[in-house]
Amino acid sequence: MPLVPPRLAAPGALLTDLYQLTMLQGYVERDMLDTAVFEFFARKLPARRNFYLAAGLEQALDYLETLRFEQAELDWLSGLGLFRPAFLDYLARLRFTGEVQAMAEGTPFFADEPILRVVAPLPEAQLVESRLINLLHFETLIASKAARVVLAAPGKRLVDFGLRRAHGAEAGLLAARAGYLAGFHATATLLAGAQFGIPLAGTMAHSFVLAHADETEAFEHFAHSLPQSVVLLIDTYDTEAAARKVVELAPRLAAAGIRVQGVRLDSGDLGAHARRVRAILDRGGLNEATVFASGNLDEYSIRKLVGESAPIDGFGVGTRLDTSSDAPALDCAYKLQEYAGQPRRKRSEGKATWPGRKQVWRRYDEVGHCCGDSLMLEGEAGEGEALIGPVMRDGRRLAPSPPLAEVRAHALCQLDRLPPALRGPEPAPGYPVTVSEALRALAERVDRLAGRG
Repeated sequence: MPLVPPRLAAPGALLTDLYQLTMLQGYVERDMLDTAVFEFFARKLPARRNFYLAAGLEQALDYLETLRFEQAELDWLSGLGLFRPAFLDYLARLRFTGEVQAMAEGTPFFADEPILRVVAPLPEAQLVESRLINLLHFETLIASKAARVVLAAPGKRLVDFGLRRAHGAEAGLLAARAGYLAGFHATATLLAGAQFGIPLAGTMAHSFVLAHADETEAFEHFAHSLPQSVVLLIDTYDTEAAARKVVELAPRLAAAGIRVQGVRLDSGDLGAHARRVRAILDRGGLNEATVFASGNLDEYSIRKLVGESAPIDGFGVGTRLDTSSDAPALDCAYKLQEYAGQPRRKRSEGKATWPGRKQVWRRYDEVGHCCGDSLMLEGEAGEGEALIGPVMRDGRRLAPSPPLAEVRAHALCQLDRLPPALRGPEPAPGYPVTVSEALRALAERVDRLAGRG
């Protein structure tokens, strides 16, 4: 195995919002250190999403296990003039000591269903809000988009091409992870291969062809440079003419023991080009050479190509995946649900929450498709499968995070268990999520008590 490069420099404890520390100082000075319970959930699905796919738990646990303020960070905070020495001393000692319960990565979930719960002293549970949302929001967003692409392209090879359009280095790296988790087969991002063990894939750029005086010369040069993976980009000038050049070149390469594995299309009417190119390759004896397509693709364009039986064997998906361009953000939250043993409930207009610690129970029909969820209080006996389980205690994982390949297998199994109506890109009738009577009664009781305050 090659040596694994060092991970991207981990963001420090200052990667948070200012108000987290201003609140913490207030908590610490008033000795508000009792146990708090926060849950992360999505309030609602956007119009173009039928489900979300939970992702980012491994990175969230990494963050919690290593959380600490370095001396240089404390010195900088001291210079702001906002924080008292006693509070800075508290931060110097601060470590995450709490518990975490969560859904497994790769599990579909729906509105109001928590995918992660933090149980910890109030300052600790409050401090981690911004970074936990940052991690869980992004990977869940991209995994959910990638899952839609996977469902639109059954049997097709899918490669993440999105690094160059991702919103920063960490986003590009974690998007590759989220895409693979959801069922993509490979990524073009080298660091994702090194750090996560994701298979790598890549062809060539138009610049390689343009740098040569002759297109055939460029193809031959590339084939000899990388004989184990000859996939040639053929749309720099004239796509069909380039396909004929590949056919003419193939016997010369074969004599040198090099096989043309495929061609790539990156522009124009991909379906029409693919049909013409496929015919040219087949007439030239390159029946086993694949046709791979890229260029501003997403689940909608891929589903159209697949529905038209375009002879395309795989797709590279970049910008629209790594930015989740049609739905670029989750309406998500990390909210206090209990403090000092008492349930709490936000009642803001349009943003009300369900109080207390909750469990999600999932039911399945006779063919194994999920058919309804129940949002219940922790400890209530539900029907089906309980989705939230313990993953961390006393600030340490209960077990190592599962290998990414195992998480991917779980995600693909879970996608197979979705009702057929939820698998397409079009809006489907809402998946049924019921709220237990005990949870409703608790909300009413909390409201009554708040009204007396």
